[in-house]
Amino acid sequence: MNQNAPVDWPAAARLGARLASPGPMTDRDEAAALVDGLRRAAAVAAGHVAEITALAPADGSDPAVVPVSHVMVVDRPGWARANTELLQTLTAGNDAAGDAPSRLTRLAGAAQVGGVLALLAGKVLGQFDPFVRTVGPGGVVRGRLLLVAPNVLALERELRLDPEDFRLWVALHEQTHAMQFAAAPWLAEHLRTRTAVLLEDLASSDDDRDRGRAVAATIVRMLRGDGDAPGLESLLRPDERQVFEEVGAVMALLEGHADVAMDAVGDTVVPTVRRIRARFEARRTGAGQGPADRVLRRLLGLDLKLAQYRDGASFVRAVTGAVGQGGLNAVWAAPGNLPGPREIADPRAWVRRVHG
Repeated sequence: MNQNAPVDWPAAARLGARLASPGPMTDRDEAAALVDGLRRAAAVAAGHVAEITALAPADGSDPAVVPVSHVMVVDRPGWARANTELLQTLTAGNDAAGDAPSRLTRLAGAAQVGGVLALLAGKVLGQFDPFVRTVGPGGVVRGRLLLVAPNVLALERELRLDPEDFRLWVALHEQTHAMQFAAAPWLAEHLRTRTAVLLEDLASSDDDRDRGRAVAATIVRMLRGDGDAPGLESLLRPDERQVFEEVGAVMALLEGHADVAMDAVGDTVVPTVRRIRARFEARRTGAGQGPADRVLRRLLGLDLKLAQYRDGASFVRAVTGAVGQGGLNAVWAAPGNLPGPREIADPRAWVRRVHG
Protein backbone atom coordinates (compact mmCIF):
# COMPACT_ATOMS: atom_id res chain seq x y z
CA MET A 1 0.00 0.00 0.00
CA ASN A 2 1.32 3.47 -0.96
CA GLN A 3 1.47 5.47 2.29
CA ASN A 4 2.24 8.70 0.38
CA ALA A 5 -1.06 8.64 -1.52
CA PRO A 6 -3.56 11.27 -0.34
CA VAL A 7 -6.32 8.64 -0.23
CA ASP A 8 -6.44 5.16 1.23
CA TRP A 9 -7.58 3.65 -2.04
CA PRO A 10 -8.41 0.13 -0.79
CA ALA A 11 -10.55 1.70 1.94
CA ALA A 12 -12.26 3.94 -0.63
CA ALA A 13 -13.04 0.90 -2.79
CA ARG A 14 -14.48 -1.03 0.15
CA LEU A 15 -16.57 1.93 1.31
CA GLY A 16 -17.89 2.78 -2.16
CA ALA A 17 -18.88 -0.84 -2.75
CA ARG A 18 -20.52 -1.14 0.66
CA LEU A 19 -22.53 2.08 0.37
CA ALA A 20 -23.72 1.55 -3.21
CA SER A 21 -27.36 0.47 -3.29
CA PRO A 22 -27.96 -2.91 -4.93
CA GLY A 23 -30.47 -1.74 -7.54
CA PRO A 24 -33.76 -3.25 -8.76
CA MET A 25 -34.93 -6.66 -7.66
CA THR A 26 -34.50 -9.45 -10.17
CA ASP A 27 -34.31 -13.24 -10.16
CA ARG A 28 -31.33 -15.33 -11.20
CA ASP A 29 -32.63 -16.13 -14.69
CA GLU A 30 -33.43 -12.50 -15.47
CA ALA A 31 -30.04 -11.39 -14.16
CA ALA A 32 -28.23 -13.97 -16.29
CA ALA A 33 -30.21 -12.93 -19.38
CA LEU A 34 -29.39 -9.27 -18.67
CA VAL A 35 -25.64 -9.93 -18.43
CA ASP A 36 -25.68 -12.08 -21.57
CA GLY A 37 -27.74 -9.47 -23.43
CA LEU A 38 -25.34 -6.67 -22.53
CA ARG A 39 -22.33 -8.69 -23.65
CA ARG A 40 -24.02 -9.48 -26.98
CA ALA A 41 -24.98 -5.84 -27.42
CA ALA A 42 -21.39 -4.69 -26.87
CA ALA A 43 -20.10 -7.19 -29.44
CA VAL A 44 -22.66 -6.16 -32.05
CA ALA A 45 -22.20 -2.45 -31.34
CA ALA A 46 -18.50 -2.49 -32.24
CA GLY A 47 -19.22 -3.36 -35.88
CA HIS A 48 -21.86 -0.65 -36.21
CA VAL A 49 -19.51 1.92 -34.67
CA ALA A 50 -16.75 1.10 -37.15
CA GLU A 51 -19.17 1.55 -40.05
CA ILE A 52 -20.81 4.74 -38.73
CA THR A 53 -17.65 6.57 -37.69
CA ALA A 54 -15.35 5.31 -40.47
CA LEU A 55 -12.70 4.89 -37.76
CA ALA A 56 -10.32 1.96 -37.35
CA PRO A 57 -7.80 1.03 -34.65
CA ALA A 58 -4.43 2.64 -35.25
CA ASP A 59 -2.67 -0.70 -34.73
CA GLY A 60 -4.36 -2.09 -37.84
CA SER A 61 -6.31 -4.75 -35.99
CA ASP A 62 -9.74 -5.80 -37.23
CA PRO A 63 -12.48 -4.93 -34.68
CA ALA A 64 -14.37 -8.03 -35.82
CA VAL A 65 -11.43 -10.17 -34.66
CA VAL A 66 -9.78 -8.11 -31.91
CA PRO A 67 -12.31 -6.24 -29.73
CA VAL A 68 -11.75 -2.51 -29.28
CA SER A 69 -12.47 -2.82 -25.55
CA HIS A 70 -12.44 -5.28 -22.71
CA VAL A 71 -16.14 -5.58 -21.86
CA MET A 72 -17.06 -5.92 -18.19
CA VAL A 73 -20.69 -6.21 -17.07
CA VAL A 74 -20.71 -5.04 -13.46
CA ASP A 75 -23.07 -4.30 -10.60
CA ARG A 76 -23.03 -1.02 -8.67
CA PRO A 77 -20.38 -2.09 -6.14
CA GLY A 78 -18.27 -3.38 -9.03
CA TRP A 79 -18.52 -0.02 -10.78
CA ALA A 80 -17.47 1.81 -7.59
CA ARG A 81 -14.44 -0.48 -7.18
CA ALA A 82 -13.44 -0.07 -10.83
CA ASN A 83 -13.59 3.71 -10.58
CA THR A 84 -11.47 3.66 -7.47
CA GLU A 85 -8.82 1.96 -9.60
CA LEU A 86 -9.33 4.61 -12.28
CA LEU A 87 -8.94 7.49 -9.83
CA GLN A 88 -5.87 5.89 -8.28
CA THR A 89 -4.31 5.58 -11.74
CA LEU A 90 -5.07 9.19 -12.64
CA THR A 91 -3.71 10.58 -9.37
CA ALA A 92 -0.65 8.32 -9.13
CA GLY A 93 1.70 11.22 -9.91
CA ASN A 94 0.27 13.44 -7.19
CA ASP A 95 1.45 11.54 -4.15
CA ALA A 96 2.96 13.56 -1.32
CA ALA A 97 6.60 14.41 -2.01
CA GLY A 98 7.48 15.15 1.61
CA ASP A 99 5.94 13.80 4.78
CA ALA A 100 3.35 11.12 4.18
CA PRO A 101 -0.27 12.14 4.90
CA SER A 102 -1.58 11.02 8.26
CA ARG A 103 -3.70 7.91 8.53
CA LEU A 104 -6.66 10.12 9.43
CA THR A 105 -6.14 12.30 6.36
CA ARG A 106 -5.99 9.28 4.08
CA LEU A 107 -9.12 7.78 5.62
CA ALA A 108 -10.94 11.10 5.29
CA GLY A 109 -10.04 11.10 1.60
CA ALA A 110 -11.27 7.52 1.32
CA ALA A 111 -14.59 8.50 2.90
CA GLN A 112 -15.05 11.35 0.44
CA VAL A 113 -14.15 9.29 -2.62
CA GLY A 114 -16.13 6.23 -1.51
CA GLY A 115 -19.20 8.31 -0.69
CA VAL A 116 -19.25 10.10 -4.05
CA LEU A 117 -18.69 6.87 -6.00
CA ALA A 118 -21.51 5.17 -4.07
CA LEU A 119 -23.87 7.99 -5.08
CA LEU A 120 -22.80 7.92 -8.72
CA ALA A 121 -22.93 4.11 -8.90
CA GLY A 122 -26.71 4.25 -9.21
CA LYS A 123 -26.65 6.75 -12.08
CA VAL A 124 -24.13 5.48 -14.63
CA LEU A 125 -25.30 3.17 -17.43
CA GLY A 126 -21.95 2.59 -19.05
CA GLN A 127 -18.42 3.93 -19.06
CA PHE A 128 -15.31 3.45 -21.13
CA ASP A 129 -12.11 3.64 -19.09
CA PRO A 130 -9.05 4.20 -21.31
CA PHE A 131 -6.63 4.53 -18.39
CA VAL A 132 -6.81 1.13 -16.67
CA ARG A 133 -5.88 -1.11 -19.57
CA THR A 134 -5.82 -4.88 -20.03
CA VAL A 135 -4.11 -7.25 -22.45
CA GLY A 136 -6.52 -8.96 -24.83
CA PRO A 137 -6.26 -11.45 -27.73
CA GLY A 138 -2.93 -11.37 -29.52
CA GLY A 139 -1.39 -9.22 -26.81
CA VAL A 140 -3.40 -6.15 -27.87
CA VAL A 141 -3.90 -3.69 -25.00
CA ARG A 142 -7.35 -2.19 -24.61
CA GLY A 143 -9.30 -0.08 -22.14
CA ARG A 144 -12.21 -1.34 -20.03
CA LEU A 145 -15.83 -0.92 -21.07
CA LEU A 146 -18.06 -1.06 -17.99
CA LEU A 147 -21.78 -1.75 -18.44
CA VAL A 148 -23.69 -1.33 -15.17
CA ALA A 149 -26.35 -4.02 -15.38
CA PRO A 150 -28.75 -2.94 -12.57
CA ASN A 151 -28.83 0.64 -13.84
CA VAL A 152 -29.63 -0.45 -17.40
CA LEU A 153 -32.39 -2.70 -16.07
CA ALA A 154 -33.81 0.02 -13.83
CA LEU A 155 -33.96 2.60 -16.60
CA GLU A 156 -35.47 0.34 -19.23
CA ARG A 157 -38.17 -0.55 -16.72
CA GLU A 158 -38.73 3.06 -15.67
CA LEU A 159 -38.96 4.41 -19.22
CA ARG A 160 -40.72 1.30 -20.58
CA LEU A 161 -38.14 0.71 -23.28
CA ASP A 162 -37.50 -2.31 -25.46
CA PRO A 163 -34.67 -4.09 -23.59
CA GLU A 164 -32.78 -5.36 -26.63
CA ASP A 165 -32.89 -1.98 -28.35
CA PHE A 166 -31.91 -0.03 -25.24
CA ARG A 167 -28.98 -2.29 -24.37
CA LEU A 168 -27.60 -1.99 -27.90
CA TRP A 169 -28.11 1.80 -27.82
CA VAL A 170 -26.13 2.12 -24.59
CA ALA A 171 -23.39 -0.15 -25.92
CA LEU A 172 -23.12 1.94 -29.11
CA HIS A 173 -22.21 5.01 -27.07
CA GLU A 174 -19.52 3.26 -25.05
CA GLN A 175 -18.03 1.36 -27.97
CA THR A 176 -17.75 4.67 -29.82
CA HIS A 177 -15.55 5.87 -26.97
CA ALA A 178 -13.53 2.66 -27.23
CA MET A 179 -13.03 3.24 -30.95
CA GLN A 180 -11.99 6.86 -30.38
CA PHE A 181 -9.13 5.78 -28.13
CA ALA A 182 -8.20 2.83 -30.36
CA ALA A 183 -8.02 5.14 -33.38
CA ALA A 184 -6.06 7.78 -31.45
CA PRO A 185 -3.75 5.87 -29.08
CA TRP A 186 -2.13 9.13 -27.96
CA LEU A 187 -5.44 10.45 -26.62
CA ALA A 188 -5.44 8.66 -23.25
CA GLU A 189 -1.99 9.97 -22.34
CA HIS A 190 -2.93 13.45 -23.55
CA LEU A 191 -5.94 13.54 -21.25
CA ARG A 192 -3.98 11.99 -18.40
CA THR A 193 -1.27 14.63 -18.72
CA ARG A 194 -3.67 17.57 -18.83
CA THR A 195 -5.65 16.19 -15.91
CA ALA A 196 -2.42 15.66 -13.95
CA VAL A 197 -1.49 19.32 -14.46
CA LEU A 198 -4.80 20.41 -12.98
CA LEU A 199 -4.56 17.98 -10.08
CA GLU A 200 -1.00 19.05 -9.32
CA ASP A 201 -2.01 22.71 -9.26
CA LEU A 202 -4.86 21.97 -6.89
CA ALA A 203 -2.74 19.78 -4.64
CA SER A 204 0.11 22.29 -4.39
CA SER A 205 -2.09 25.33 -3.82
CA ASP A 206 -0.91 27.54 -0.95
CA ASP A 207 -4.44 28.75 -0.23
CA ASP A 208 -6.00 25.36 0.53
CA ARG A 209 -7.59 26.62 3.75
CA ASP A 210 -9.34 29.56 2.09
CA ARG A 211 -10.43 27.40 -0.80
CA GLY A 212 -11.71 24.78 1.60
CA ARG A 213 -13.89 27.38 3.30
CA ALA A 214 -15.18 28.54 -0.10
CA VAL A 215 -16.02 24.96 -1.07
CA ALA A 216 -17.91 24.45 2.20
CA ALA A 217 -19.83 27.71 1.70
CA THR A 218 -20.76 26.70 -1.85
CA ILE A 219 -22.06 23.33 -0.69
CA VAL A 220 -24.17 24.97 2.03
CA ARG A 221 -25.72 27.34 -0.50
CA MET A 222 -26.56 24.41 -2.77
CA LEU A 223 -28.13 22.47 0.07
CA ARG A 224 -30.26 25.50 0.94
CA GLY A 225 -31.62 25.51 -2.59
CA ASP A 226 -29.84 28.67 -3.74
CA GLY A 227 -30.37 28.62 -7.49
CA ASP A 228 -27.60 31.19 -7.97
CA ALA A 229 -24.97 29.17 -6.15
CA PRO A 230 -21.98 28.55 -8.46
CA GLY A 231 -20.64 25.09 -9.14
CA LEU A 232 -17.35 24.04 -7.61
CA GLU A 233 -15.60 24.70 -10.93
CA SER A 234 -16.14 28.41 -10.27
CA LEU A 235 -13.54 28.20 -7.49
CA LEU A 236 -10.69 27.50 -9.91
CA ARG A 237 -8.01 30.11 -10.48
CA PRO A 238 -7.60 31.51 -14.05
CA ASP A 239 -4.69 29.20 -14.92
CA GLU A 240 -6.56 26.19 -13.52
CA ARG A 241 -9.74 27.18 -15.36
CA GLN A 242 -7.85 27.31 -18.66
CA VAL A 243 -6.75 23.69 -18.28
CA PHE A 244 -10.22 22.76 -17.03
CA GLU A 245 -11.79 24.29 -20.15
CA GLU A 246 -9.26 22.61 -22.47
CA VAL A 247 -10.08 19.22 -20.98
CA GLY A 248 -13.78 20.11 -21.11
CA ALA A 249 -13.55 20.81 -24.84
CA VAL A 250 -12.03 17.38 -25.46
CA MET A 251 -14.69 15.73 -23.31
CA ALA A 252 -17.38 17.61 -25.27
CA LEU A 253 -15.94 16.19 -28.49
CA LEU A 254 -15.81 12.65 -27.10
CA GLU A 255 -19.31 12.70 -25.64
CA GLY A 256 -20.92 14.54 -28.55
CA HIS A 257 -19.31 12.21 -31.08
CA ALA A 258 -20.60 9.18 -29.16
CA ASP A 259 -24.09 10.66 -28.85
CA VAL A 260 -24.26 11.30 -32.60
CA ALA A 261 -23.01 7.79 -33.36
CA MET A 262 -25.50 6.05 -31.09
CA ASP A 263 -28.40 7.74 -32.88
CA ALA A 264 -26.93 7.45 -36.38
CA VAL A 265 -27.61 3.70 -36.60
CA GLY A 266 -31.23 4.51 -37.38
CA ASP A 267 -34.31 2.39 -36.87
CA THR A 268 -33.10 -0.44 -39.07
CA VAL A 269 -30.62 -1.37 -36.32
CA VAL A 270 -32.40 0.03 -33.26
CA PRO A 271 -36.10 0.14 -34.25
CA THR A 272 -37.14 2.25 -31.26
CA VAL A 273 -34.16 4.64 -31.34
CA ARG A 274 -36.30 7.80 -31.57
CA ARG A 275 -38.46 6.75 -28.64
CA ILE A 276 -35.39 5.90 -26.58
CA ARG A 277 -33.73 9.25 -27.30
CA ALA A 278 -36.88 11.25 -26.51
CA ARG A 279 -37.53 9.52 -23.20
CA PHE A 280 -33.87 9.45 -22.24
CA GLU A 281 -33.43 13.17 -22.93
CA ALA A 282 -36.50 14.06 -20.89
CA ARG A 283 -35.07 12.18 -17.95
CA ARG A 284 -31.47 13.33 -18.45
CA THR A 285 -32.43 17.01 -18.41
CA GLY A 286 -33.77 16.64 -14.89
CA ALA A 287 -37.49 15.99 -15.21
CA GLY A 288 -38.71 14.54 -11.95
CA GLN A 289 -35.44 14.98 -10.06
CA GLY A 290 -35.62 15.73 -6.36
CA PRO A 291 -33.61 18.36 -4.47
CA ALA A 292 -30.88 15.90 -3.51
CA ASP A 293 -30.32 14.93 -7.15
CA ARG A 294 -30.17 18.56 -8.23
CA VAL A 295 -27.59 19.36 -5.55
CA LEU A 296 -25.50 16.34 -6.55
CA ARG A 297 -25.61 17.33 -10.21
CA ARG A 298 -24.32 20.83 -9.50
CA LEU A 299 -21.82 19.74 -6.88
CA LEU A 300 -20.16 17.20 -9.16
CA GLY A 301 -20.45 19.26 -12.33
CA LEU A 302 -22.95 16.89 -13.94
CA ASP A 303 -24.95 19.78 -15.39
CA LEU A 304 -21.76 20.86 -17.12
CA LYS A 305 -21.46 17.33 -18.52
CA LEU A 306 -24.96 17.60 -20.02
CA ALA A 307 -23.92 20.79 -21.77
CA GLN A 308 -20.86 18.94 -23.09
CA TYR A 309 -23.06 16.27 -24.68
CA ARG A 310 -25.12 18.89 -26.50
CA ASP A 311 -22.30 21.24 -27.48
CA GLY A 312 -20.14 18.34 -28.63
CA ALA A 313 -22.94 16.82 -30.70
CA SER A 314 -23.58 20.20 -32.35
CA PHE A 315 -19.87 20.49 -33.15
CA VAL A 316 -19.74 17.00 -34.68
CA ARG A 317 -22.85 17.56 -36.81
CA ALA A 318 -21.67 20.97 -38.02
CA VAL A 319 -18.18 19.75 -38.95
CA THR A 320 -19.52 16.64 -40.67
CA GLY A 321 -21.94 18.80 -42.62
CA ALA A 322 -19.09 21.06 -43.74
CA VAL A 323 -16.26 18.61 -44.53
CA GLY A 324 -17.81 15.14 -44.26
CA GLN A 325 -16.99 12.21 -42.01
CA GLY A 326 -13.43 12.03 -43.24
CA GLY A 327 -12.94 15.71 -42.51
CA LEU A 328 -14.25 15.27 -38.99
CA ASN A 329 -11.94 12.31 -38.42
CA ALA A 330 -8.93 14.58 -38.84
CA VAL A 331 -9.61 15.47 -35.22
CA TRP A 332 -8.15 12.09 -34.15
CA ALA A 333 -4.88 12.54 -36.07
CA ALA A 334 -2.89 14.50 -33.46
CA PRO A 335 -3.32 16.50 -30.25
CA GLY A 336 -3.01 19.74 -32.24
CA ASN A 337 -6.17 18.85 -34.15
CA LEU A 338 -8.35 18.68 -31.04
CA PRO A 339 -10.85 21.54 -30.80
CA GLY A 340 -10.37 24.20 -28.17
CA PRO A 341 -13.19 25.61 -26.03
CA ARG A 342 -13.98 28.39 -28.51
CA GLU A 343 -13.96 26.00 -31.46
CA ILE A 344 -16.50 23.71 -29.81
CA ALA A 345 -18.82 26.73 -29.81
CA ASP A 346 -17.72 27.79 -33.32
CA PRO A 347 -17.13 24.66 -35.45
CA ARG A 348 -16.34 26.79 -38.52
CA ALA A 349 -13.27 28.10 -36.71
CA TRP A 350 -12.00 24.56 -36.27
CA VAL A 351 -12.67 23.76 -39.93
CA ARG A 352 -10.75 26.87 -41.03
CA ARG A 353 -7.80 26.05 -38.76
CA VAL A 354 -7.51 22.36 -39.62
CA HIS A 355 -8.72 22.27 -43.22
CA GLY A 356 -7.85 25.78 -44.37
